[in-house]
Amino acid sequence: MLKKVLLTIDVEHDCPPYLTTTKGMEIGMPKLLDLFQEQSITATFFSTGQMAEKFPNIMRRIVNEGHELGCHGHTHKRFDQMDYLEANDEIACSVNILREYGDVCSFRAPNLSFPDEYLSILVEHGFKVDSSQARYKLSHYFKKKSDSELTRLPVSILCNWFRMPLYLSVPRIKPYKNLVLNMHPWEFVDMSKSGIPFDCRLNTGGYAFAELKKWITYFKKRYYDFLTVST
Repeated sequence: MLKKVLLTIDVEHDCPPYLTTTKGMEIGMPKLLDLFQEQSITATFFSTGQMAEKFPNIMRRIVNEGHELGCHGHTHKRFDQMDYLEANDEIACSVNILREYGDVCSFRAPNLSFPDEYLSILVEHGFKVDSSQARYKLSHYFKKKSDSELTRLPVSILCNWFRMPLYLSVPRIKPYKNLVLNMHPWEFVDMSKSGIPFDCRLNTGGYAFAELKKWITYFKKRYYDFLTVST
């Protein structure tokens, strides 16, 4: 059976809520796009509306190079800290901006936290796929199965596993034939002196980028098919 891997990138300012800088967008994102182009693979980029407003050329490049553009809210505020109307406004605002660049039918909430009672908002705004859950969170296994018409694609492992030696990470991914992996542009910028928590700044920059290339090689050697979320 063909194995599948979905590389997903959460496009946001640097390590929210700790920073407001955008080095990831300025430095990390072009490196990621160059690597994906060089390797002839496509990915899904879940962008906030704010980053789309500030970096329109990057949004155009994402779409023009065959990647999928998805929605990551507008401001990166947590949806579990909003009421229903505020959540609807946040999504409506981001959709109006992101759909200027093409079809956007996939969604991921910041911090992989989105109340089930808000799923109807996504349906109303024309989304088909939600990737706001995580298999590594205990809450994923205790949640009642939703009757939403949305396709649900939970993330497989923590994003910082990309910043660990590959031999440590492989046992984490072996149970899955269909992998949904996520990362952030700021992880590919050296954040060691940024003052953010240790687990966030550990092995960022060149080390993370080198490990990501090893991951891609690993998947290709084992004949994984690289897909986008809405494929």
